[in-house]
Amino acid sequence: MDKKIQIAAIVVAIVFSVYVLTSPTDPIPLPVPNSNSESDFVTVLAENLEKPRAIAISNDRIFVTEKAGLIRVVQNNTLLESPLATFRGANVFDGGLLGITLHPNFHTNHLLYVFLTYEENNNLWNKILQITESENKLVSAKTILDKIPGSSFTNGGFIKFGPDKKLYIGTGTVSDASHLPQDLNSLSGKILRINDDGTIPEDNPFPNSPVYSLGHRNPQGITWDNAGNLFVAEFGPEKNDEINLVQAGKNYGWPEQQCSGNDNFEDAILCYDPSIEPGGILYYSGKSLDFESSFIMASMRAANLYQLDFEEGLASQKSILSGIGRVRDVVEGQDGSLYVITSNTDGKGFPDSMDDKLLRIVK
Repeated sequence: MDKKIQIAAIVVAIVFSVYVLTSPTDPIPLPVPNSNSESDFVTVLAENLEKPRAIAISNDRIFVTEKAGLIRVVQNNTLLESPLATFRGANVFDGGLLGITLHPNFHTNHLLYVFLTYEENNNLWNKILQITESENKLVSAKTILDKIPGSSFTNGGFIKFGPDKKLYIGTGTVSDASHLPQDLNSLSGKILRINDDGTIPEDNPFPNSPVYSLGHRNPQGITWDNAGNLFVAEFGPEKNDEINLVQAGKNYGWPEQQCSGNDNFEDAILCYDPSIEPGGILYYSGKSLDFESSFIMASMRAANLYQLDFEEGLASQKSILSGIGRVRDVVEGQDGSLYVITSNTDGKGFPDSMDDKLLRIVK
């Protein structure tokens, strides 16, 4: 991929998708993916999840965070009644128990990591917890990174291990008027990079700092392509949602720049006006599902799971799955299937009596 990709503006008038508004008394039938293969289909693995936020997959289990503080477990296609753990987090719109990821050696060390918003002395903060589990029960939990400034509406909240086995964290701004995303001494509005024990990697771009990149508003999803390039999807303020190609030490402009236009900052590679509220983003590397392009993105306001295709100066998107309402997160399973959670109970959707759901797209 070229080092510099020109911005491609997409006006999302739902050209490739259809909004379907539902009510608890009028649930919609489960759709099939928009696919060229008639053997592709969607199955429901769990229902009645409460404000789910993120998914993590092991070889035998699926872990889902609920914002109220629960880590739910799906095993043998069944949602277990008892959560793996329950944490007390802040009860704010964009806070609580947010991102989750598994250690690259989870099958031997049983380590999970979560992003939690909490309140202390009337201030909101976020922290990263390292959790040890055994047979779906909490063994221990410890904080490995703390005092990330919190917000009621723009917390960020994703955490993922990269190909380098470092832990990447997306943090949001405390408010749209805040300049903390431009302050290297603050953890607000950043992509952070730490070791699995919370220490700072020696090759980080800023000495003795977990900051990997700065100038972010509200990052929601992260993925890496097969060349190791890092992509981040983030919310704009009502418009100008961004997809950014993130590089170490670079500044992506917020709040001085939205999308592009200032030579002091990096341009977004995609800019959405009006907003589509991007969620999780994924570079699909499997072979089980036949997609025209490899980038997959969840969208809440546009209520779709999209495949994205962007080349220098050009961009297009196509719906993979619609008709399930707001789509929060998407991850790839070891067999190449996709796992998706909806976000209809988050206060902005139109939940039916079975929302929210964990879905699997499989061939």
